[in-house]
Amino acid sequence: MSTQENKVTFSRRNFLRASALASGGIMIGFNLFTACKPNVKPSVDVENLNFNDFNAFIKISDEGYVTIYSPNPEIGQGVKTSMPMIIAEELDVEWDKVHVVQAPLDTKNYTRQLAGGSQSIRQGWTALRQTGATTKQMLINAAAVKWGVDATTCSASKGIITNANGDKLGYGEVVKEAAILEIPEKVTLKKPSDFSIIGKNVTNVDVEKIVTGKPLFGLDYKEEGMVYAAVVRPPSFGEELESFDASEAKKVSGVIDVITIGEKARNFIESGKDNWTFKLSKSDKVVVLAENTWAAIKGAKAIKATWRAASELEDTKLHDEKLLSLLDGGKLDVRREDGDVKKAFSEADKVIERTYHSPFLPHNCMEPMNFFANVTPEKVHLVGPVQTPEYAAQVASEMLDRNLEQIHVEMTRMGGGFGRRLYGDFVYEALEISDKIKKPIKMVSTREEDITAGIYRPAIKYRIAASIKDGKITGYHLKEAAINDNMYGLIPHFFPAGCIPNYKVSTGNYKSNISTGAWRAPYTNFLGYAEQSFFDELAQELDIDPVQLRLDLLENVKETKDEKIQYSGKRMQDAIRLAAEKGNWGKSKQGVYQGFSAYYSHNTHVAEVAEVELKDGVPVVTKVVAAVDCGIVVNPTGAKNQVVGGVIDGIGHAMYGNLTFNGGKPSSRNFDNYRLIRINETPKVEVHFVENEIAPTGLGEPGLPPAGGAVANAIHKAIGKRLYKQPFVEELNSNILS
Repeated sequence: MSTQENKVTFSRRNFLRASALASGGIMIGFNLFTACKPNVKPSVDVENLNFNDFNAFIKISDEGYVTIYSPNPEIGQGVKTSMPMIIAEELDVEWDKVHVVQAPLDTKNYTRQLAGGSQSIRQGWTALRQTGATTKQMLINAAAVKWGVDATTCSASKGIITNANGDKLGYGEVVKEAAILEIPEKVTLKKPSDFSIIGKNVTNVDVEKIVTGKPLFGLDYKEEGMVYAAVVRPPSFGEELESFDASEAKKVSGVIDVITIGEKARNFIESGKDNWTFKLSKSDKVVVLAENTWAAIKGAKAIKATWRAASELEDTKLHDEKLLSLLDGGKLDVRREDGDVKKAFSEADKVIERTYHSPFLPHNCMEPMNFFANVTPEKVHLVGPVQTPEYAAQVASEMLDRNLEQIHVEMTRMGGGFGRRLYGDFVYEALEISDKIKKPIKMVSTREEDITAGIYRPAIKYRIAASIKDGKITGYHLKEAAINDNMYGLIPHFFPAGCIPNYKVSTGNYKSNISTGAWRAPYTNFLGYAEQSFFDELAQELDIDPVQLRLDLLENVKETKDEKIQYSGKRMQDAIRLAAEKGNWGKSKQGVYQGFSAYYSHNTHVAEVAEVELKDGVPVVTKVVAAVDCGIVVNPTGAKNQVVGGVIDGIGHAMYGNLTFNGGKPSSRNFDNYRLIRINETPKVEVHFVENEIAPTGLGEPGLPPAGGAVANAIHKAIGKRLYKQPFVEELNSNILS
């Protein structure tokens, strides 16, 4: 990557600065993405600046300390650390002089202020760098004016500006002058080889507050006069409230009142303006208001409610029947079709077909759903853990018939998101409660409510068939049957699209009352396992090493002209080779069984080698080696944490996760009967990154999809049996190890 000059990106409209600052500091706001919006005027008094009028800020003190405001929601993916790192790199300031602050929602200046799809760093990479580089150039120009020299003879490093004579000025010494200069028309970005912050291990900026219990999360947020609210929701999906008795609830010490909500949310949903893509319950809900969380929850448990049943209360048996019926001849939509799959199958020496089954999964966020709302005549104040703050503001505006300018949204750190907090059922509830009682409230949910009234990964079945002719894979047909629509449907242009001449992808769905939506690495979290298990079986049939089979197939897509193909054959091959090398593929010691998997998702290529050992005849995952091509790694510490977490999450849910339904009710209510991976079951995870100078891609999700496939393939090596259903532990216990 060469040095870059950018002439048009910044102007007075998208590079905001405050002049004549009373405190001697400079406040500069930037649009971190390209589609900025104009006409935001900064205040002149640092102490009284209204940060809501900006989208992102660099604040420099007289002493050279820098405050960087991080715009995107922090759900544990590390963007509150890595996004400011990118700005600080190009600003050329020492990281120990940087203070990071979470910015509130600013719909006037941001184009993508959300957390989802592992896109924050990828989408903001260039603009974040330009932000820092432009600030640096302004400071250099100010120093040059002070010295009376040409700015091209000056340079800056670690917050110090130097001229050709060796004179030096700190950033803090020129902030007043910088505030009155013109915005530079072009900025020069660093070469990756010159990075001093990017690529270095940086501790999470919130780690001290996290480990010492300082307020950071939604559950920590409090305001004077705030009332706590617990919501009683339908116990079965599709049910509606018929009547309730609150007499016992009102006897609970600390309970203030019991009300119902639902009308405003129902009207909004029925208006057709609800873009949160899942089916919300239209039932009224009972709300217990109390002085504290414990009283609210205790009061909610004392409510005696009668619910009107839906016409058909679904269960897991019904779901299985409906999905299999779709695969066996139901209506499927063709998403991609290359060549002639039917002909390839008819002329094949052999056709292999397998069906893979996955259950519903809850998100299991460590921090249960909660949200603060204070609806007043002047404004609507919203605070809490939400992945989509802009849409929360839009919902508030529509539901309450208020101008969008009256909606103020602040984001707290989230104790887990995984897609669950993309959706705003908790925002609907908090808004309507506060609007009804005219007080600031915080809606709090219990773990049981999170599991039983959640948004789930949909149950899915895949049927994959491949034709073999003269030792080659000639045809491939992937069918998906999902509860609801698997969020975005299949990604038909991912691997192996382009690798096999006759290729077809078909999808269908069964509509359900059960709320479904995005779950970490949507659509690929289960598909990665199914396809990678299937290719392992094909490799066995063809008597070829599984790694070599993938490398050979990827040769067919390296020179593709198909613009729909999103993954890179070469980059995937590089990741595969690195994983095979670092994972000692095919050379494991006796008693260690290896499985391989490789998958592309969220713009990132990942390959994994899993190792399994038999302990008392039971397969145990002991190690996973992951190779990742995510472009330039901004913060290796955070990046490794993301990959390790994704791998363990993928293994844990593939091995143990299962949520069934009976009469519309979830089978599990808490972690005592919902199986998660345990500490002693987590394998050692070793992470390696493919080194290149390509712009960063996603990282919060891509480590998860290959994990289940690598483990399933290793288990097959260990016990000689294939796994076609998740969770693996149930199939192992019932069909294999018994």
